[in-house]
Amino acid sequence: MKKNILIFAVILALLAGGAAYCLLQIRHFAASPLTITQEKIFTLPAGTGREGLKTALRQEHIIKHARWLPWLWQWEPSLAAFKAGTYRFTPGMTVREMLELLASGKEAQFSIRFIEGSTLKEWLVILDKAPYVKHTAANLPLDQLAERLGVDPAQPLEGHFYPDTYLYTAQTTDIALLKRAWQRMDKTLGTVWQGRADGLPYKKPADLLTMASIVEKETGLPEERAKVASVFINRLRLGMRLQTDPTVIYGMGEGYKGTLSRQDLGEATPYNTYVITGLPPAPIAMPGHASLLAAAHPEKTSYLYFVADGKGRHVFSNNLASHNKAVQQYRESLKEIHGQ
Repeated sequence: MKKNILIFAVILALLAGGAAYCLLQIRHFAASPLTITQEKIFTLPAGTGREGLKTALRQEHIIKHARWLPWLWQWEPSLAAFKAGTYRFTPGMTVREMLELLASGKEAQFSIRFIEGSTLKEWLVILDKAPYVKHTAANLPLDQLAERLGVDPAQPLEGHFYPDTYLYTAQTTDIALLKRAWQRMDKTLGTVWQGRADGLPYKKPADLLTMASIVEKETGLPEERAKVASVFINRLRLGMRLQTDPTVIYGMGEGYKGTLSRQDLGEATPYNTYVITGLPPAPIAMPGHASLLAAAHPEKTSYLYFVADGKGRHVFSNNLASHNKAVQQYRESLKEIHGQ
């Protein structure tokens, strides 16, 4: 009898020791760092079970000693409640932290940047190259793109997307990102329109947006935007043509090769403000908030002209003689730069 009790006690001790050893190994495994040495984007497909996740983590060399994973899940079931998605694993992250991330459903965030002054055509190229975006708008005609956005196909799309950095998760569609930018611009333009200065020669918010797009293309200097806007506002009030090169370039489309000729300035397009009177029919780029404010609150000046000074700024004039002198100085500065 005593012998049996002793054997039973030894067995219990061995079992307890084995359990303690297993628990120690499980805890060590959970606290061990992932084997990655740089950031890793990991996608867990929908419907993946425990064995599938274990296999994926082993095959992608993310963890060592994957045999302990089922034991860890048995010990802590909450870590097995993982969710499908695309996640960002970082060096130094432990197995436990990785599993907690998968259980949280907090997917990796990616960013896409649309800069002020860029065009819809340029946006579509950026979207087409963006990682983890679900591409659904590639090569769509503009009228079909408008329909996908829920916009009247007769309304020009250019200028109506707010330039900024947008965050998204994997498999977000390009249409969804464009909708966010459209809604942001629509809301911003509405606010700016309501707070605009009195007496501006705009008939509708789209006119202010078009003016802002021209200002955006003419200068990147914050202190010049409202002054540039004042030149075009003064011209509109006097019935003078705007004569702004960016509108000519936009109207030329693929025909623009980097320089403008006298012939280009006289070429009749709906956007050529050397030929048409008033604003072009639609924006020529996506203006930022600062340019929208400049178009809504131009400086009160008598300026009718401006030209680059060759140093990154502009010279403003209120008469043609002064303007011509500034143009001559600009040309001379170019000769100096090129050593002519």
